[in-house]
Amino acid sequence: MRIDRLLCALRFVRTRSAARKLVDEGHIRRNGERVLRPSRDVAVGDVLTLPVGKHVKLIEVLELPERRGPPREAQECYRELDPGA
Repeated sequence: MRIDRLLCALRFVRTRSAARKLVDEGHIRRNGERVLRPSRDVAVGDVLTLPVGKHVKLIEVLELPERRGPPREAQECYRELDPGA
């Protein structure tokens, strides 16, 4: 799944264009490497580093969502690696 679609489906951004903007500005990392293209594929087990508000979240992708569903459904697809941070 493309990283821009994933960020939208997991509800970290409202639209794919907002996700593309984060990627283009260099704010997203996949497995420690900066993502340079919004079309970059993400797989189960990948670790993403992304900005959320004034904080940085580190998440592991547990499953790829089929759609942008309700927040509870989206949260089941990833786990935060540093929930106390």
